[in-house]
Amino acid sequence: MPVSPSSSAQAAREGVARQLRELRQDAGLTLVELATRCGWSHSKVSRIENAKTPPSASDIVVWCRHTGAAGRTADLVALSRDVESLYQEWRKKARTGLRQLQDSYLTLFRATTLFRVYSPTAIPGLLQTEGYGRSLLAGAARVERSQIIHRAGHRFVFLVEEAALRYQLGSSDDMAAQLGHLLTAGALPAVSLGIIPMETPDRTLWPQEVFHIYDDTLVSVELLTAQVNITQPSEIALYEKAFEELRSMAVYGSAARARVVAAIEALSTSAAD
Repeated sequence: MPVSPSSSAQAAREGVARQLRELRQDAGLTLVELATRCGWSHSKVSRIENAKTPPSASDIVVWCRHTGAAGRTADLVALSRDVESLYQEWRKKARTGLRQLQDSYLTLFRATTLFRVYSPTAIPGLLQTEGYGRSLLAGAARVERSQIIHRAGHRFVFLVEEAALRYQLGSSDDMAAQLGHLLTAGALPAVSLGIIPMETPDRTLWPQEVFHIYDDTLVSVELLTAQVNITQPSEIALYEKAFEELRSMAVYGSAARARVVAAIEALSTSAAD
């Protein structure tokens, strides 16, 4: 999604505030009436509704109870927590070293049983070779993470847009090695590799941002300067639905390998020219 991470962070906070305001309005309560029921000052309600003050989990519990929306409490609490840690600025993390940034995911990876990864423009990090990964970011750390696909107890479902096979990153040799590795990794018993053809007709879902689904507890969305971590159950379900829709468009097995081989051949032809 072509959005600015900083503006998205504020928009997310405003989204929580908007939902709370709508609950009050749907309950037919004025700002002062809700404040009285909750035992708060009306200025506190105003600050929350205008995204000036983030509501605490207990604030949301009380708000939902007095607006007759107790069923919304869990999702709103999870959403509010996400908002406060939603955008982790990669530049800030880079101050402690890109290696540390990449290594911070090792614990998560080791604990995850099922990895579902969608990538529209690049080979997924867990499948990257060192030369290819170096052309993106922190190649060595990415390669260390990629070793997880060889360890027992994990399953991997990768969806890659065919266009990603054609974008050359690094030298021709690096790209050829990467595509060759993709063939090898895609044949591993624990790995399912789907390639979404460029000529897919009647697409119902167009290329999205890169996202990873870790079991059913976390979705990680990668933007240019930030990473979005989603833990709200209803939002995770939306990404799972999108993943399955994208998965239905992909080809697998020999058909997927043929797409990779064609990309290798095209690379060789381009180098010859």
